[in-house]
Parts: sequence; C-alpha cells; structure tokens
Amino acid sequence: MSHDLVIAGRALVALEGAAPTFADVEIAVSDGRIAAIAPEGAALDAAHRIQLHSDEVLLPGLVDTHVHVNEPGRTEWEGFASATRAAAAGGVTTIIDMPLNSIPPTVTPEALELKRTAARHQAAVDVGFWGGAVPANLGSLRALHDAGVFGFKAFLAPSGVDEFPHLDAAGLDAALDELAAFDGLLLVHAEDPGVLDAAANAGGTAYDTYVESRPDEAEVVAISRVIAGVRRTGTRAHILHLSSAAALPELRAARAEGLPITVETCPHYLTLASETIPDGGTQFKCAPPIRGEANRDALWQALRDGDIDLVVSDHSPATADLKFAGHGDFAQAWGGIAGVQLGLAAVWTAAVEREVPLTDVVRWMSTSPAAFAGLPHKGLIAVGRDADLVVFAPDERFTVHAQELLHKNPVSAYDGAELRGVVRRTLLRGATPGAGELPSREET
Repeated sequence: MSHDLVIAGRALVALEGAAPTFADVEIAVSDGRIAAIAPEGAALDAAHRIQLHSDEVLLPGLVDTHVHVNEPGRTEWEGFASATRAAAAGGVTTIIDMPLNSIPPTVTPEALELKRTAARHQAAVDVGFWGGAVPANLGSLRALHDAGVFGFKAFLAPSGVDEFPHLDAAGLDAALDELAAFDGLLLVHAEDPGVLDAAANAGGTAYDTYVESRPDEAEVVAISRVIAGVRRTGTRAHILHLSSAAALPELRAARAEGLPITVETCPHYLTLASETIPDGGTQFKCAPPIRGEANRDALWQALRDGDIDLVVSDHSPATADLKFAGHGDFAQAWGGIAGVQLGLAAVWTAAVEREVPLTDVVRWMSTSPAAFAGLPHKGLIAVGRDADLVVFAPDERFTVHAQELLHKNPVSAYDGAELRGVVRRTLLRGATPGAGELPSREET
C-alpha cells in the first residue's frame, strides 16, 4: 500500500493503547491521518518521505486551549492570520480561541459566526472557539452550546474590557445551574473582586507593588467559591491560568472528593519569577500575576503530582503602546503575555533544569489539552489520529528576539532569553500549515 507521506526517525508514539514512548519508527500518513506505524527500516511506501536528523524527534502537535486572537474588533492586537502562524512556528497545531477581547465577544451564536467567518480563510492551524458567560446571556447559554462552542468562560472579577462583564456570586450560581442541565463546561478566571478591591493600590513601577494588588487570597477565595458551586450542582468546571500555589490544597481535596474540576497553568508561571522582573517591566504584567520562586516550584510539583492537568499559553497580546502605557507604571499598562510561539521551548527549557522528561511536557501541552477539550483525533501519534506533527530539536538553543516573532506585536516577556528546543517543522494533517479547519463541539 502506498501512502501520501512517510516520516522516519525517533518519535513519541502511542502503540496499541500503551503510554507514549520514544521509538525509532516509520509513520505513514494517508488522507491527513496516521495510517500505520512500523519499526524503522520497514520501508513503508509513500509518495513523499521525511527522514529525521539524528538530533530531531517527532512529537504530536500541541493543543493550546487558551488563546486570545481578538479578531474582529481588536485585530490590531492580534488576528487569526498572525496568531495561527505564530502557533505553527511554536509547534501548536490546534488552538481554541477565547471569547474576549474581540468585539463583539463570543456570547451569542451570531457573534460566534462572525468569529468563524474571520478565521475561515486565514487560519494556518485548526481553530475552535469557547463561548462566554456574562450577565446578559445567562439563560440562553444552550443556544451557544448548540452552535458548537467547546464551553463557556466567565470572569469572577472585572475582565478589563467593558463588553465582557464579570459574574457576581449570584451569576456564578446561575451559570452553574444552567450548564448542569446540558453537561456544559464552565471555565473560570478565578479572582475575587472583594479581595482585589481591598488590595488595590496606586500602582507605580515596582513589580512587587503590582503583585500586592492581586494577592494569593484573591485566587484562593474565588476558587473556593467555584468548588462550592461544583459541589452543589455537579457542573464541570475548569480553573484557568492558576498562578497561586496557595489554592492547591483545596483544589487537591476537591478533586479527591470526585468533583469534576480541572486545572491549568501557563508557561510564564512555570518559567518566570517575581524576583527577576525589573522595575517598569510591564511586558511581564498579567493577571493573575507571576509570583515568586517558591510559588513556581510548588506549581511544578503540582504538575508532577497530577494536581494541575494542562499547560497552555494564555496568549493575550496587545499593542506596544498599551503594554508600555504609563512608562513602566503597572497600574496603567495593559496586562497579558503573548506566548503561543514560545510555550514549548520555554517549558522545555525549565523542564530540563528540573530533570522533567519531554514525555511529561508533551502530555501537559498536547495529550491532556486535547482530551480536556474533547478532540479525539488530536494529541497523540497513534494510528487513526490526525497527522498533526512537530519536528523538534530538543537540544538546540536559541535567543528570543521579540522583533522576529510572528505574532502581530513585537512585545515578549521572553525577549533576550536563551531557550532550549527548536521547532524545525510543523505539519497539519501531514501538510504544511495553512489550511486550518474550524472544529466544533458537535464534531467531537
């Protein structure tokens, strides 16, 4: 049998339901799917063949379930063309777009269709969509669910944009009740507004002052409220971008209780630390904030222990004038880290230092996000899966230059950093990225 493509070399493969492991193999691709996996030397026949170099390994494409594309409405911050090209360059073959900061936000079926129209002929990789849960659309979430969103994002504190208001305590309860009726999923930006109000300060250029304005307690209190709501309703909930390790004990207990709660963190929380962020370094501003080294160590331990499920980028870019507004004043600068292109290299660099194997990094950034989102053809190199593949040189190093990154605005928290691990080639369904599809929940 002749195939479209065969890739030969060392690959992270999942054979016959076993855990993924590295093996020297030949992988055959037909019609965009993995058709066969054989020992290297089997000489599988194909129209095209790729032989990996000795310093390369083949990984499944990453699945990034937390990306803010911002088109339409704020395309100058980021658009589908630039975001998906940057994703592909970083080894990401599927993204799921957040419902803000586009205008309109994805809170109605009509707004979802605007998103799909904007992405349809621009996406270099596959793009799915989250919906939003805001006060105005409570009671009508089922229509957006039926239109194909993968779940619903809500803020428990102000989001930063007026068109996406947060849910108060009653709103959170109402959303959980509504989603329970059709087994919907609620994604939560969990910071408590009362704690944030009490901790508010005048800002300034000192990063520690910014962290003080968003203390650990804000996450702990908000997550406790989510846990109580899940316990009451049984609704599935997901904690977005966990920053504070102080919330881990209660999350660990809730999950041990059997509550359907999943947790993600982000590369910047695993690789950066407040002690090294310079005064006026507003390119590092995000919410919740990057905390200290001991907190970072605890997040790594939680990943190893299985208390955190996913590592995703929370790619949240803005224009340079917004990121550097106020000349280094953290109270005035826009928050958000643009990281979809650098997540794999950043996490792998830190993982090597901690003697964490590449198999774990791939599980956190590909296999588990695919399973979480309900994408059964993504996240593994296995027969029948999409041939979304990454040729990765794990030992090659490079220096980040923000001006060379492919997302729309040249701002990066990693500018000047030396990272380990280079994506040399990305394949989407066995081909060069450029013909991304728009999967929806109904297709999973």
